[in-house]
Amino acid sequence: MLPKVLALVSIGRHPQSGRERRAEQDGRAVEMGLCLQERQLMHLSVAHAGNADSSVLRQYAGMGLSKLSVLAQQANEDVLSPLIDYVEAQQASMVLMGVRSEMGQSSGMLPYLLAERLGWPLLPRVAEIQSIEEGVAQVLLALPRGQRRLVSVALPFVATLDNAAKAPRQTAFGPGQRADIEVINTTSIADEVAAQWQFTPAKPRPKRMKVVKAKTAADRFKAATAKPVGGGGKVLKNETVEEKAQAIFDFLLEEKVIR
Repeated sequence: MLPKVLALVSIGRHPQSGRERRAEQDGRAVEMGLCLQERQLMHLSVAHAGNADSSVLRQYAGMGLSKLSVLAQQANEDVLSPLIDYVEAQQASMVLMGVRSEMGQSSGMLPYLLAERLGWPLLPRVAEIQSIEEGVAQVLLALPRGQRRLVSVALPFVATLDNAAKAPRQTAFGPGQRADIEVINTTSIADEVAAQWQFTPAKPRPKRMKVVKAKTAADRFKAATAKPVGGGGKVLKNETVEEKAQAIFDFLLEEKVIR
């Protein structure tokens, strides 16, 4: 009997239009699970904790799923405990999910909390699962600047998928509509911590100052001897600390680094 891989999916949000969609990283989790199933390495199950009436779930099902399970939860409820009970009941050997959701709190803490409660290791930003032999998986991790690291980890474990993982396949409307959506009633646990938060509109990010990056000696010499574009700068030597601080503050205001 093949071990079971569980892909956890959420409702995504388009960054421009704000419309609900298949979450990019969660779609990659389903894609990786389908690839493992096609290679006869694991059997795939897909689950969502939240609203069972969302049409986005059909987009995941249209990737080639015959069944998708939904743990019925409200927006103000804590999904951690129901997910732990479901993973244990399914006897899953691997849990795949995105690094963070595209809606809601989007803190990226759920994979870590889930792995901690299950007592499983967590592999962050997985790019590929190359093989699974005798309960040990060879996993390729995505590192900054396109680098990769190959690690060996014993099942079971939780993995978050980076954008470096294989892109999700196209979803088909017909198969998605014919798939079975199984709704599972779970215990409702109110998220008392989140209920006390106060949400405010996000402020624009500070403007980054231009920094000269010189790699060679010639570039450094050119940057040091180049004629300044603006003539408004001045050198502060004998001024007091307060005057120097005020000059720096005025410069940051002028460059719109702070507002």
